[in-house]
Amino acid sequence: MIPLPSKPKIIEKEEENKAVFEIDSLYPGYGTTIGNSLRRVLLSSLGGAAVTKVKIEGVSHEFSTIPGVMEDVITIILNLKELRFRMHSDEPQVARLKIKGEKDVKGSHFNLPTQIELVNPEAHIATVTGKQASLDMEVEIEKGTGYSSAEEKKEEKLEIGQILIDSIFTPVKRTNFYIRNMRVGKRTDFERLFIEIETDKTISPEEALLQAVDILAKHFSIVSSFKKEEKEKTKKEKKSEEKKEKKSKEKKGDEEDMTIEDLGISTRTVNILAENRIKSVKNLLRKKEEDVANLKGMGEKGVKEIKKALKKKKLELKKEGK
Repeated sequence: MIPLPSKPKIIEKEEENKAVFEIDSLYPGYGTTIGNSLRRVLLSSLGGAAVTKVKIEGVSHEFSTIPGVMEDVITIILNLKELRFRMHSDEPQVARLKIKGEKDVKGSHFNLPTQIELVNPEAHIATVTGKQASLDMEVEIEKGTGYSSAEEKKEEKLEIGQILIDSIFTPVKRTNFYIRNMRVGKRTDFERLFIEIETDKTISPEEALLQAVDILAKHFSIVSSFKKEEKEKTKKEKKSEEKKEKKSKEKKGDEEDMTIEDLGISTRTVNILAENRIKSVKNLLRKKEEDVANLKGMGEKGVKEIKKALKKKKLELKKEGK
């Protein structure tokens, strides 16, 4: 068995949402295997919350402009995609914003439900430039995994004026890994893995790494359960076969202990066997067919009768040469 690596440790953490982890003493090749697997899971499989729909007063599609607002609707949607949330509910939530007059509109201007927490309230949404201008909108926030395009949601029923948004749910903004060789004993080709993780502040880099590891571990546990199930299946089958064999032996033993009369053969054949000191089925089964046929007065008819009676009990006379 190959040696296992050391536990991960943080070697650099300048900000709360950025960290570099190190795993050393990895067997040659395992740095890439583990690093690449974790990177893929971190970017695609972690859950988060994001804006999925927006409805803006007076706007019917994303290619519109809003009087008195500097940004067009497409730019506003791009800004909404930058909002990052912690969500304490599995149900979609609606947040509303209503601004009148000149203002630099930020995420903090949204009226959020209690189940939603905005971690970047300073995020820019739009700039209202006219004193009489207004910006009235509501957004729908949902939980999800990875990335979901607006195209995937086209079958959803929309309210009049609602616009679907490409949603980035993953809480990981950036991740990368690199490998350095290291010495373990006499070998110099063991690997030291470095994993860089930057999150959107909804979770810490440590939480992100643990979630990714947990996802991979659950997948591998499903694969490993196959071997366990096969072993259990083999055990059950073996046990069942042993049980059948035991019953068969017990049944055969019981049948061998029967008297000749229990076979249901004619009185004439019973008497011939008795005269030759064959009074039990057990004794009879020790005889070869040729020996039984040679008994005085038995004849071919008697042998056929005995064989037929034994066959019904799943028994037979000894074969020649045995």
